[in-house]
Amino acid sequence: MAKPTPEKDDAGQLTFEQALGAIESIVRELEEGQLGLDDALARYERGVRLLRQCHEQLQQAERRIELLSGVDAEGNPVAAPLDDTALSLDEKARQRGKRRSTAGPPESVDDEHVE
Repeated sequence: MAKPTPEKDDAGQLTFEQALGAIESIVRELEEGQLGLDDALARYERGVRLLRQCHEQLQQAERRIELLSGVDAEGNPVAAPLDDTALSLDEKARQRGKRRSTAGPPESVDDEHVE
């Protein structure tokens, strides 16, 4: 049985930057057109795996982003975790209402004057 090549096994161990660099290298090799069909397909498949890994890493990073919600009395930033839960339009509207200043209630439409 043939030993797997490190190229196929390292995808999960690469940092985002390393994976991106590997993708760029694969693209260059494919654009040069010097690879045989089997090698080109193998490189393409590896590129797709690396691209998927990069996409997953970016999604994880987005979930880790913290939103700055102000500063405390000592001037230190106060951050809250990014809430990436799916909300309905009604829930989003209610949350927006909570975040708005208390300058006063939003203007309402008078039902008597609506035609």
